[in-house]
Amino acid sequence: MAGGMTRTRRALAWLAAAAAAAAMAVAQAQVLTDPTRPPSAGAGASGAQQEAPATQLQSVLLSPRRKLAVINGETVALGGMLGEAQVVRITETEVVLKKGNETEVLKMFPGVEKRSSRRGRSK
Repeated sequence: MAGGMTRTRRALAWLAAAAAAAAMAVAQAQVLTDPTRPPSAGAGASGAQQEAPATQLQSVLLSPRRKLAVINGETVALGGMLGEAQVVRITETEVVLKKGNETEVLKMFPGVEKRSSRRGRSK
């Protein structure tokens, strides 16, 4: 009977350890965020959030032989179609879509504008 109690205690201890490990794994998975995701441009001091645009540029891949863009999770080549719109230009920071007479410019970081520095060099 003593051996049966020891086995039961070991089994309960193992079960408790497994449950604790599973709970920790779930808790850690909920805390992790995507480190490659750009900071949200819409959160201001008031805490208001902007709605995400319907068409979102997520990545640009440029090489001497091809230009690709990842838009809404879909990889599209230069000249390719995204729905009814054609990809007519891909640069390091933006993609231009054309649908009929309408043109849409998707920016990699919509809330960030590039400005040149006005500081001069001192000699």
